[in-house]
Amino acid sequence: MSTACVTSASLIPAGITVATRYLDLAGVFSCALLGGAVARTAGLDLFGFLVVGIISGLGGGMIRDVLLQHGTPVALTDYAYLPTAVAGAVVVFLIKLSEESWSRLFTALDAAVIGFWAVTGVNKTLAVGLGWLPAVLLGTVTAVGGGALRDVVLGRVPAVFGGNGLYATVAVAAAGVTVICVYLGVPGVGVGLGVALALAFRLTAVRLGWNLPNSLDWQSRSKVAATLRRRTDPDSRNGKEERSHPRKESS
Repeated sequence: MSTACVTSASLIPAGITVATRYLDLAGVFSCALLGGAVARTAGLDLFGFLVVGIISGLGGGMIRDVLLQHGTPVALTDYAYLPTAVAGAVVVFLIKLSEESWSRLFTALDAAVIGFWAVTGVNKTLAVGLGWLPAVLLGTVTAVGGGALRDVVLGRVPAVFGGNGLYATVAVAAAGVTVICVYLGVPGVGVGLGVALALAFRLTAVRLGWNLPNSLDWQSRSKVAATLRRRTDPDSRNGKEERSHPRKESS
């Protein structure tokens, strides 16, 4: 192992590595609950709840572990992961709450998941010897990956693509704060601060309706394109000229 890898790996002490596992499992359970809530909205049966809950709970972490290329994904080697995801989906299947209660719970869990997994992704990436930029990237991927896979399976536009209260932006912010704390030598503070920032930032963004700006108006572009076609189309020009200079009818 190179000296650079040893230096990077030493940024994450053993105690934080243990805490990271429990944060990862908390994220799995919380995101499986979210998957179950979405399955309930879609009117799926028990099997549908399980499939959506497992994909939602394990998807982001498996994408992260595959990209890290540091052994088999932990969801396949640690037997706590799959039962945790199944438990989350089953809890939602069994418990009946009002739509308003589920809506409030969904928003809170969503914010918590972003924090849990952004912190986990950062710590796991730094622990294998990668630098700060891959850590922020994989922290974000871990936070949004499971939800994106869940939405794709259900034929929905993934929340990470916008219009959902700064979803991915919150993950980037939480991952960035965690990285800064690790490099400052206070990784424990980074764990707490990353989760707290994600909760506060996400809940505030949802409450106040914060979103990133959209692209330019496509309708305006269509109008411009139509104008250009009229200017370059010979038939359109001839028609315009005939309307401007009508022929005189012979008497």
